[in-house]
Amino acid sequence: QVQLVESGGGLAQAGGSLRLSCLASGGTISSYPMGWFRQTPGKERELVAGIHYGGYRTYYADFVKGRFTISRDNAKNTVYLQMNSLRPEDTAVYYCQRITSQWAVVHGNWGQGTRVTVSS
Repeated sequence: QVQLVESGGGLAQAGGSLRLSCLASGGTISSYPMGWFRQTPGKERELVAGIHYGGYRTYYADFVKGRFTISRDNAKNTVYLQMNSLRPEDTAVYYCQRITSQWAVVHGNWGQGTRVTVSS
């Protein structure tokens, strides 16, 4: 089964940038749409951005449009999330996961996530 490992989180100031990576092992993700999700305590995990397997179609939640960019390198079995103009409300644990072509989550094992903290 594919294992997903997220990295790249950390502490950033408001207005700053971070780049998250999601490395898949144990199988290829090149044939699947992938998404980045985030979760804060007491809230449901929410989809932030998605990318089709070929990278030619993307989705962004309204609250990150124009600030975040999702991309993928299928040769490296990796999905990225470039986060610019960070806001304190972006503070969360970020996860990657397979999604459908309609941007719905495909239930499976979740990685440990990577924590992003944005200070004001």
